[in-house]
Amino acid sequence: MAPATGATRAVVLRLDDLSLPPRYLTVASHLPVSDLLSFLPLLSSSFYLTTDGRPLALSAPVASLAPSGSLQLRLRALRGGGGDGGSTCAESRDCYLSMYLAKKPDKADPNEARLSRFTCCALSGEPLAAPAVVDRLGNLFNKEALVEALIHKRLPKALSHIRGLKDMIPIHLHPKPNAADQEVRFQCPVTGFEFNGKSQFLALRGCGHVLSVKALKEVKSSSCLVCHKEFDEADKMPINGTEEEVEVLRQRMEEERGKLKEKKDKKLANGLSGSKHAVAAVADAEKLENGKKGEAAPAKRFKAADHAPAHANKKVYASIFTSSNKSDFRETYSCRSLPLGRN
Repeated sequence: MAPATGATRAVVLRLDDLSLPPRYLTVASHLPVSDLLSFLPLLSSSFYLTTDGRPLALSAPVASLAPSGSLQLRLRALRGGGGDGGSTCAESRDCYLSMYLAKKPDKADPNEARLSRFTCCALSGEPLAAPAVVDRLGNLFNKEALVEALIHKRLPKALSHIRGLKDMIPIHLHPKPNAADQEVRFQCPVTGFEFNGKSQFLALRGCGHVLSVKALKEVKSSSCLVCHKEFDEADKMPINGTEEEVEVLRQRMEEERGKLKEKKDKKLANGLSGSKHAVAAVADAEKLENGKKGEAAPAKRFKAADHAPAHANKKVYASIFTSSNKSDFRETYSCRSLPLGRN
C-alpha cells in the first residue's frame, strides 16, 4: 500500500565524513531520499547513503527507511588523475569541501571607497557639510566632528599628526545646483567637475577654495580663480592624493614644524619669551632707582607713630606697641620687669 501524500517521516541524517553535526529532518514520506541532501553543494557521484550499514539508492522513497529513520552520508574515495602520479588520493576531504561550504568574503568596491573619501568625513563617516576642513595630509573632515574628537582625545592613531586647530585648514566647497538629495553635492566652481574622486582637486591654503587640477592648468594664474587672492606653488594642497603626494605633504609638514620649533628655541635663548622678559626689565629698573645696579632696596622699618589715627597722641599710640617702648628695666631669675603703670 502506497503511503499517503500528506504523511511525513522524521529522519536523522548523519554527516560524520563532513565533520558536521547531524541534521534532524521532517520530510514527506513519498519524496526520494536525495531531497534530504539539497542543502549540500555536492555532486551525486562524490557520495552515497547507507542505512544500517547497507548502501541505499538515492531514488528510494523516504517511506522505505527503517523505523529508526537514520541515514549516514559517505564520501567516495577520490581517484587519481590520468595514472601519471599527479594525484596521490591523500588530499584532505575537509579542504575539498571548504571550497564549496566556506563563504568567501565580499570584496570592497574601489569605486565606492573612492566616492566615500570625497563625500564623507574621514573621521565620523557622515556626509560632508559646512564648515569643512582639510588636514595637512589632504584628508577631509567635518570641523565639528574633528574638534570634538580633539577635545575628548578620541582621535585614532592614524590621525595622530593632527595636534590642534593649527593643523586644520578651513576650506570652501562650491555647492552643486539642485543636489540637496544627491550623494555628490559639490563641484568645481570653474569647470563644473563633480567632487566625486574621478577628477583631482586642490585646496588653496591661503583662501581655502577648492578647485580642480584641470581648472588651474587651463587658466594660468598665480591668484585664486574665485577670490583672486595671490598664492604660490606651496599653497596647493592635493585632496585625497596619491601615496606619493601624501608623502610629500608629510615631509612638508615635518619641515614646517621643525622650523617653528627652531624659531621658538631661538627666541627663548635670546631672553625674549614674553612675560619673563618684562619681569626681568622691571626688576632691573627698580635696582637702578636704588642707586647702584644690582643692590636691592633696604626694607623700611615700621614705626607706629607714623600710622597714628587722626587726633591721637602719637606717643601714646606708639606706647601700645612694645617695639616703640624702650625700657631700662631688666628681668632676673626671680622677677620680671614690667613697664611703669602695669605693675
